[in-house]
Amino acid sequence: MTSTVPPAVLHTDAQPPITMFGPDFPYAYDDFLAHPAGLGQIPATELGTEVAVIGGGLSGVVAAYELMKMGLKPVVYEADKIGGRLRTVGFEGCDPSLTAEMGAMRFPPSSTALQHYIDLVGLRTEPFPNPLSETTPSTVVDLKGESHYARTLADLPQVYRDVATAWNACLEEGADFSDMNQAMRERDVPRIREIWAKLVEKLDNQTFYGFLCDSTAFKSFRHREIFGQVGFGTGGWDTDFPNSILEILRVVYTEADDHHRGIVGGSQQLPLRLWEREPEKIVHWPYGTSLASLHDGEPRPAVTRLNRTAGNRITVTDASGDIRTYGAAIFTAQSWMLLSKVACDDALFPIDHWTAIERTHYMESSKLFVPVDRPFWLDKDEETGRDVMSMTLTDRMTRGTYLLDNGPDKPAVICLSYTWCDDSLKWLPLSANERMEVMLKSLGEIYPKVDIRGHIIGNPVTVSWENEPYFMGAFKANLPGHYRYQRRLFTHFMQDRLPEDKRGIFLAGDDISWTAGWAEGAVQTALNAVWGVMHHFGGGTDPGNPGPGDVYDEIAPVELPED
Repeated sequence: MTSTVPPAVLHTDAQPPITMFGPDFPYAYDDFLAHPAGLGQIPATELGTEVAVIGGGLSGVVAAYELMKMGLKPVVYEADKIGGRLRTVGFEGCDPSLTAEMGAMRFPPSSTALQHYIDLVGLRTEPFPNPLSETTPSTVVDLKGESHYARTLADLPQVYRDVATAWNACLEEGADFSDMNQAMRERDVPRIREIWAKLVEKLDNQTFYGFLCDSTAFKSFRHREIFGQVGFGTGGWDTDFPNSILEILRVVYTEADDHHRGIVGGSQQLPLRLWEREPEKIVHWPYGTSLASLHDGEPRPAVTRLNRTAGNRITVTDASGDIRTYGAAIFTAQSWMLLSKVACDDALFPIDHWTAIERTHYMESSKLFVPVDRPFWLDKDEETGRDVMSMTLTDRMTRGTYLLDNGPDKPAVICLSYTWCDDSLKWLPLSANERMEVMLKSLGEIYPKVDIRGHIIGNPVTVSWENEPYFMGAFKANLPGHYRYQRRLFTHFMQDRLPEDKRGIFLAGDDISWTAGWAEGAVQTALNAVWGVMHHFGGGTDPGNPGPGDVYDEIAPVELPED
């Protein structure tokens, strides 16, 4: 469903755009990146020192890129391909311009640190066709066998507007929405912390569904059911109902589910271009140095073992059998890898951090895309004058169907289905073609006059992230009671607080951030880890541009009692 939160305040120079993840750690990463002084420097004695960066997704590549600019030598390990969950694939035998986003595909304007890197490598973005968004030609909501065609929320039956109103009221009643949204937009740190501290203590043990049930606005089961199936922003949210309400509040406060944009040509271009980029300002390394040149074009292979060795160093064994020892390392892969694919020393982390890693809860997610000859969905039905097919939200197996237009009469792409959690697991045993057949049957019941199959020009491509061996899930989503665990993981970069024999390896990646599933979290935790490595080697930031660790004590995440 389209956004149901109050209208965004227009941005001005005096009022910066809202930025993500402010409730827990209201630090302006975009300002940190934009400052001419740079992110910091290391002592001359450490220039050229190797640092292991494990994982070549966005977080790993950003961390490696910034470490290289400081004069360190990142050594990137990647089990598969550069990009991680920024994975863009083509269709065999089709025009190379036709692509499918198997992972991250839509990015909100509040991803301001991410936008820094999108701009840096010269990528363009365009509006993403979410349900009922301004750039989506039309949306069909199909529930319980009844379909409704709409261009705006006002075109849907009254009950849908009632649900939108209930969600607004629920947020105001239970989560001080307007006050927090405004405080975050104005970057009013004391006010953000005041509001959030109370809510964390009050709501850490509450599910998303329980939060709805506690609201007088959602006393109707029918309203809760419709909200779960249609939702707000990107569609239905019932797969998130068991998760902590704090996870959802982080999304709505930061407008992370609004005004999404896609990266033209595919999101994987971002880490790939950073990998090849030769920074204009770089310390120690000659002009023309890139991550690719430091690695002779390819990263090191998968890491198979991590352990501590004498001098509190980190020793890394990779799939080729090569063993190297480093003064510092950054681990950016999915944290469950430390429990299974990578043989680890218990001494790598304090026991309470191991507990937090083990408790991390991942969401499953599946997608299937097909290439089609043209955007036939814009054809008009002769009887109704409507688009013959629309962006579709349904309670059928497909759940969300997205129509990706590359221009009139040009080949296009349909995401036949995008599902999460139990809905994703229903697809898991099926091959790509078997999935497509079920999806076409479901959509045929919604659009009986449309021959979708007749427009398909190539084989489907699909992914189930829970079945990917180096991921085992799509993204983290905290359950009630997990706030303390997430705090341990996010604050791990502040290693002066750790025993000396537990320092030197830093956690990063979007599942270390407060809100996973958004590329912004991968960028922010990468910058935290870069600050941590710099500090570990005795470096520091410019006084005019303090880093996240320099201001940590003033904006540290709320700490809940352990007893």
